[in-house]
Amino acid sequence: MAKAVKKKESKPFFKFVKWFWLLFVVGIISVVLIFLLASMNAFGELPDFERLENPQTNLASQIISSDGELLGKYYYEDNRTDVAYDQLPKHLVDALVATEDARYFEHSGIDARGTLRAFFYLGKKGGASTISQQLAKQLFTGLAARGWQRYTQKIKEWVIATRLERQYTKEEIIAMYFNIYDFGNNADGIRSASRIYFGKEPKDLDVKESAMLVGMFKNSSLYNPTPNRNPKGTLNRRNVVLAQMAKYGYITQKEKDSLQKIPLSLNFSPENHREGLATYFRMYLQGFMNDWAKKNPKPALKGERDKWNLFLDGLKIYTTIDSRMQKNAEVAVEKHMTKLQAEFFVQNTPERNKTAPFLDINKDEINRIMERGMKTSDRWRNMKKDGKSEKEIRASFTKAIPMKIFSWTSKTRSKDTVMTPLDSIRYHKSILRTAMMSMEPQTGHVKAWVGGINYTHFQYDNVYRGTRQVGSTFKPFVYAAAIDQLRKSPCDHIMDTQHCIAAGKHGNTDAWCPKNSNGKYSGEMMTLKEALANSVNSITAKLIDEVGPEPVVAMAKRLGITSDIPAVPSIALGTTDVSVYEMVGAYGAFANQGVYVKPVMVTRIEDKNGTVLYEYTPETRDVMSKDVAYAMVNLMEGVTHGGSGTRLRTSGANSNMYKEIITGYPYGFKNPIAGKTGTTQKQSDGWFMGMVPNLVTGVWVGGEERATHFKSVLYGQGASMALPIWGLYMKSNYENKDLGISDKAFTKPKNLSINVDCAKVNQELEEENNPADDLDDLDF
Repeated sequence: MAKAVKKKESKPFFKFVKWFWLLFVVGIISVVLIFLLASMNAFGELPDFERLENPQTNLASQIISSDGELLGKYYYEDNRTDVAYDQLPKHLVDALVATEDARYFEHSGIDARGTLRAFFYLGKKGGASTISQQLAKQLFTGLAARGWQRYTQKIKEWVIATRLERQYTKEEIIAMYFNIYDFGNNADGIRSASRIYFGKEPKDLDVKESAMLVGMFKNSSLYNPTPNRNPKGTLNRRNVVLAQMAKYGYITQKEKDSLQKIPLSLNFSPENHREGLATYFRMYLQGFMNDWAKKNPKPALKGERDKWNLFLDGLKIYTTIDSRMQKNAEVAVEKHMTKLQAEFFVQNTPERNKTAPFLDINKDEINRIMERGMKTSDRWRNMKKDGKSEKEIRASFTKAIPMKIFSWTSKTRSKDTVMTPLDSIRYHKSILRTAMMSMEPQTGHVKAWVGGINYTHFQYDNVYRGTRQVGSTFKPFVYAAAIDQLRKSPCDHIMDTQHCIAAGKHGNTDAWCPKNSNGKYSGEMMTLKEALANSVNSITAKLIDEVGPEPVVAMAKRLGITSDIPAVPSIALGTTDVSVYEMVGAYGAFANQGVYVKPVMVTRIEDKNGTVLYEYTPETRDVMSKDVAYAMVNLMEGVTHGGSGTRLRTSGANSNMYKEIITGYPYGFKNPIAGKTGTTQKQSDGWFMGMVPNLVTGVWVGGEERATHFKSVLYGQGASMALPIWGLYMKSNYENKDLGISDKAFTKPKNLSINVDCAKVNQELEEENNPADDLDDLDF
């Protein structure tokens, strides 16, 4: 019997090996093919080299103070400012790597171990995205897609991640990831997040703060630490990050246990366009930058905008504002205006003033004010835009609704109430307004700018846009013209008697016979210094009659006043409307030895890469000689020694007014100060212009309507309404020696040709008027 031949059996092991290598090779080829197809844009367009080199992220433009502080930003939706890697604390980077990508410094954009783990466990044991892939998604692929598109998106992220790794260093990628992420609450990027959640720069973050911010990378909408969102969940997530840091040896177990017991300790400081420091200045600056952008085209790359965009291009705007002085100015305004407004309300109760907050006007005039208030309101404009009839719009103003109104007594300066929109217009017209600007006269650098009391409620900037009658603060221009043209001296004597300028003279249509503010005339000779110190109208009228209105207008124009000034005698008493901005620039020439320097707000503009796009060139001109300028300073020093500004130096007053509204009294200044107060008709405007050798500051206070004013000059004069703000501001400035505010005398020219020693002149005048002293010399 023949033996059966056995078939040769193949071993299963060799089949497995064969299929393994076959699948492995196919897999490798597939991966290579997928990467090749992806790089050929088969799954959608990928960024080219130029876009990788210059990824398009929206960057907020920064406003930087002269002392290096961030004043604010301009942005639409992305409040983002890039931070370099070396500005990130090590523990912040450690927290990110430990939590998001433990092998970050070992791979080249794709973590093979993590990818295989995610593939075999279907993502149940952690995802596979590296920091580079997450950056790729943020920069170029956007939010996660669904279904098949998510797979193609993932492939694109792999390709972009490897390209990013070739294009940038590991450190640059980490910095880019921190800068691109949206942490919520307008906190775009790590710098905004650090400032908004903790009130500090990224380099100043501590370990637990860094851990919280890194924890938010998982989902900043879910892990949001603000009280009305999810502080408990955010705390738990932060503790997970701390545990990861301990796991990978970045902190010890003891440190982890200690830090996990500490609460979040937020210092939540929201950033928006209507809050923060120098809000009015920032809005002025926006207009400046828009004008600059129109005149300076952008050297755009392919696909970029050809015009600079203040809200997207990450410009750095270096300003002259000193954040410390700005803060002092805003605090001074707040302290004084709170007290001044409280007293204004006391004097304008319905029992004491039936037409409150208006005075000295009739019902028709009040109706015109209210009508204008309605038609210029946002409510009227928006309802008209929505197609509402005028009848419907007017009816809406008489219906009580919930609203927020301004209030000094509220910590947030906003008070919830129910009233009609018409009543709210009248209420807000009872709120006194202010403007203040401070400038270094030698350079024109504007150091502080307060355009109003609260930008949220009152957007109108009274520094630059607002013009009001300047009252007696205009008188120095008359005196300067007289000294310059007629060679007058501060020690020249003029008799205090009423003076009339006849009709037809100097362009007068009628005779002009101004009265002194108290209606009295001493009939005695007084020096120009005494006359200006006491703001004697009769002397000023005689001066403008003698020198003529045209030279006064010419002097004011050379001093930078651009507002219209009619060449008539009445301008001598400040009937012209001028802005605080113009007045500070003009007074600066007196302190700067006769040289006018145009106020400067921006010194330099850079793009996001630090390339200088703009540097300012000072605009200066000689207006008067050093001798005339010094004579004017000497005249105005008299205002603070024996005139309306004397309260800056005195103490011991017992008047109730001092307790009620003269905020900060006594001031106790002993250093040289030149200045001038100003009060307009019916106390509608109160001014104070104050100067020390290296700082000129102007302050205006008044109502939005001229009919909103104090009844008596005691409360409504510039020395009561505006001067206290200057006093508080300067006291704070002098307390900070680093600011370098001068307490020295004004520079006196060598060989001064104008006599300013009035004591000597007065003695000589007495001797001339009393010849009996010379009887012994007579020969009988």
